[in-house]
Amino acid sequence: CPTGLIRSHFCPPLVHYCKWPCECPKAPPTCPPGVSLLMDGCDCCKTCARQVGEECNEADTCDYHKGLYCDYSSDKPRYEKGVCAYMVGTGCEYDGVIYRNGQSFKPSCKYQCVCVNGAIGCVALCTESQPPRVWCQTPRRVKVRGQCCEQWICDEPKKGRKTAPRHAVEGRTPSIFINCITQTTSWSPCSKTCGRGLSLRISNANDQCELVKESRLCNLRPCEVDITKHIKPGKKCLNIYREEQPSNFTISGCISKKQYRPKYCGVCTDERCCIPYKSKTIDVEFECPNGTGFTWQMMWVQACFCNLSCKNPNDIFSELESYYGYPEVMN
Repeated sequence: CPTGLIRSHFCPPLVHYCKWPCECPKAPPTCPPGVSLLMDGCDCCKTCARQVGEECNEADTCDYHKGLYCDYSSDKPRYEKGVCAYMVGTGCEYDGVIYRNGQSFKPSCKYQCVCVNGAIGCVALCTESQPPRVWCQTPRRVKVRGQCCEQWICDEPKKGRKTAPRHAVEGRTPSIFINCITQTTSWSPCSKTCGRGLSLRISNANDQCELVKESRLCNLRPCEVDITKHIKPGKKCLNIYREEQPSNFTISGCISKKQYRPKYCGVCTDERCCIPYKSKTIDVEFECPNGTGFTWQMMWVQACFCNLSCKNPNDIFSELESYYGYPEVMN
């Protein structure tokens, strides 16, 4: 190719980056925010476009939505590999700052923007998640300390609430802020239907009166035990299952100081499912082989009931929204 010529179909590459017939993955890749999903240079598969300063070639194309092109000028005389560079274009101004054509920037932690020939396009970094209506009747979004995106929180009904909320943690130190109104969500459903999972909530019941995310361990039922063998003859459900002997909890080789005999939610042989409707939170102390220790909050199941309208028996939470008359009591 003549010196300085940008590669085209008149000057074919020495290395063929395209291969036919096309072989593409079943699902297109997930690109980072602000990165275009484009058809590759082989006109075969969807791919994440190369960004400024990244290597490009016949197959790996640059993000033309950002005014980028593949500059082969530094790969003389072969012109096989290039580097994505900006085309000459109009820059953008936002909040007193000038951005060049194709430049990405974050005006805030919530948005990723790009300047494209004088126009600014942005994508949201905070997903518009749905409110947790499964375990919360009156959700609203609030700002949580240390997090950019707002989180959902429940407004508990105030009628008839003369004592501490039923979901408040026992022994919690009152806030030093006189005008602090305690707001605490109910615990979310356990992340796993069997075995150890996590349950989350948001609360400002702390000395700083700041909303923070709290977590606790939960175990609705053991995965390795066939609970159906414990169902009484003539019955189709067992709402509570309990081990015969107490045992220690273990986490990553660390063992609980005390032995426990927890209750678990049972199972059904029909399409019903058993879920907790009353539980509390306990503190479990663990000792590790190296002499260190730690304390974890854990869910302690007190009572369960069997749901009569589970559409999917493998998803025990699929119909909880219909059971607002049976709210789970969690401390």
